[in-house]
Amino acid sequence: MPSKERETADKLVAAYNAMDVDTIIALRTPDCKRVFLPSSLKYLPQSNEFFKQNLLAISAIFTSFKLEEKRIVMYVSAFGESPMGDYRNQYVWKMGFTSDGSQISSWSEFVDVGVARDFYPLLKREMVRRAEAAEGKRKGDELGQAVRGHYMGMQGGEGGVR
Repeated sequence: MPSKERETADKLVAAYNAMDVDTIIALRTPDCKRVFLPSSLKYLPQSNEFFKQNLLAISAIFTSFKLEEKRIVMYVSAFGESPMGDYRNQYVWKMGFTSDGSQISSWSEFVDVGVARDFYPLLKREMVRRAEAAEGKRKGDELGQAVRGHYMGMQGGEGGVR
């Protein structure tokens, strides 16, 4: 039996697929805000009234509009402390599962572009520095090369982009 939250989410998808603006808005609390992520974009939240007007304008333009549910998506906030400073990030993880649901079979990740731009270069420098220090102590260690060649999947390595 699906949870009440799952039922509400399914109703929302059905309302979008029918472009039923009144139902979309009715499924939201009166104080619900539409918040755009990542926060580094600094887009202002939208009230229900503003969002409704936006949906009505969109529905007049699109000749068809469908949402397709395929995976489970999680919004995650990360907090940490490091020698480079405080770490604050937002992720959206999209995960696919095996047929029995017991293992994750695919994973796509959206990250805060501001953090990727500003913090990750500092993190990479520290990772390389530490790997090189460890390499100096242990010849043949693959860690240093792995860190330099593969930077959190974002700067090369398997499937990464340069």
